[in-house]
Amino acid sequence: MSECTHDCSSCGANCPSRDQQQSLIEKPHAGSNIKKVIAVMSGKGGVGKSLVTALLAVMAQREGYKTAILDADVTGPSIPKAFGMKETAMGNEEGILPVESRTGIKMMSVNLLLEDETAPVVWRGPVIAGTVKQFWTDVLWGDIDVMFIDMPPGTGDVPLTVFQSVPVDGAVVVTTPQALVGMIVEKAMNMADMMKIPVKGLVENMSYAVCPDCGKHVDVFGESHADEIAQRFGTQVLAKLPISLKLAAACDAGLIELFEGDWLNDAIREILK
Repeated sequence: MSECTHDCSSCGANCPSRDQQQSLIEKPHAGSNIKKVIAVMSGKGGVGKSLVTALLAVMAQREGYKTAILDADVTGPSIPKAFGMKETAMGNEEGILPVESRTGIKMMSVNLLLEDETAPVVWRGPVIAGTVKQFWTDVLWGDIDVMFIDMPPGTGDVPLTVFQSVPVDGAVVVTTPQALVGMIVEKAMNMADMMKIPVKGLVENMSYAVCPDCGKHVDVFGESHADEIAQRFGTQVLAKLPISLKLAAACDAGLIELFEGDWLNDAIREILK
């Protein structure tokens, strides 16, 4: 019997190693020590994944945790804009260096590599997925207590690549009150379940508006369905965020790190415990 080369593709032998499921998890850069990874996802775009990612990262940093954001939304990156990041990410012979925000949050996004932030990223799926994987393997993140991954919408190439290549510890699913959105969000919940990624809970964005005169909560987009979705999947609603003009203005001005609000206090404690 010839010596095993450990290359099953060129071997016809029926041995036990052929039946063992091989892990596709990639190791981070040798210069990275990342303790916890949380994916922020949804089944569709426009629900506020980037906003929730940014707010959770800011709150974790305020709690004293060394925090990072990996922007996996390659064709629609908005994390640098929310933090007011204009500089280009640099590198050295060891790899790519993440850019740090004013308060020290480390981040990597395709918009930190482009000369023009409005230039479209016209790439096919495999190239986009490969770029996201490189953000994990080729960036010198250093010591990180918690990394948030801002996922693209849907359940296609990139979410699959993240869940297969990165050791994700849990997911936060973002939704809005509309029943249609809730139905699509359930696709994301089902994907996380298929990939054996524990869902920490739901965050409902644009849940209500507060009347500036009387303080009454107005359900602008109708009745919330977050609680029933969470109950159906055996998870919890971590937070319900209001429609906030101040919050929107802070994102537009690149000042998300200055936001004020206690909506996510319980959520960040649940995620970091």
